[in-house]
Amino acid sequence: MNLNKLMKQAQKMQEQMAKTQAELEQKTVEVSAGGGKVKVTANGAGDVIAIKIDKEVVDPNDVEFLEEMVLSAVKQAIEQGKALAQSEMTKITGGLGGMAIPGLQ
Repeated sequence: MNLNKLMKQAQKMQEQMAKTQAELEQKTVEVSAGGGKVKVTANGAGDVIAIKIDKEVVDPNDVEFLEEMVLSAVKQAIEQGKALAQSEMTKITGGLGGMAIPGLQ
């Protein structure tokens, strides 16, 4: 196998991954909890970028319920954002998973 060709392929893959990571920051997923009363938006980088809470679920006598809904929605949004990122990266790497190639992890 030609080492130079392999290095060029690895460099191209790394460039594609960097481009995809930048694009993932612009892609979003939205998760709802409590019948749509709590909505969390995250991006493909796994960052939470918005939380919307309907006034109807803000009950000073039951803060725990709201906390649980928000936490659940945040966890799901982050998970879905990471899954989106993993899916996009797998398209580039073909499932190589980095195979000890620097910069591909």
